[in-house]
Amino acid sequence: MDNKDAEKLFFIPFNTGGHWLLLAINPIREIVYYLDSLGNDWTTYPNMKVLIDTVLQAFRAQRDIQTSRRGANSITWIKVACPQQRNQIDCGYFMLRFMRDTLALGRLKIPTDYFDEFKCAFYTKDQVDEIKEEWCQFMIKLNVCS
Repeated sequence: MDNKDAEKLFFIPFNTGGHWLLLAINPIREIVYYLDSLGNDWTTYPNMKVLIDTVLQAFRAQRDIQTSRRGANSITWIKVACPQQRNQIDCGYFMLRFMRDTLALGRLKIPTDYFDEFKCAFYTKDQVDEIKEEWCQFMIKLNVCS
């Protein structure tokens, strides 16, 4: 990070071995926002939590941030009540949509009940198709598909 005191939100698309979910991390505040279109809790994927906690502890150590023994595990995980998929195949598109919606709003915090601008229980077929189209156009621009 060029400006080591600036707050930023880092996006980690995470595949659990068959399911995509999104982690949005604010390393300065040690907050991990967890967005899972299947509604699972992060405890469903203990290896993921250990990995991300270890990365944040390494980040803390690199920045020489001192914490008390009690504060050593001060990483906050927040489960975001985001739109849920109705099938077993659209998780990747939901993860992309969560990332896009957050970037579009330019915020460093994600509310626990998702953004009012994008709040819904499920994405419609048109909303999922929209992110599929955007992804295809992006890949075409990168000339990845030729």
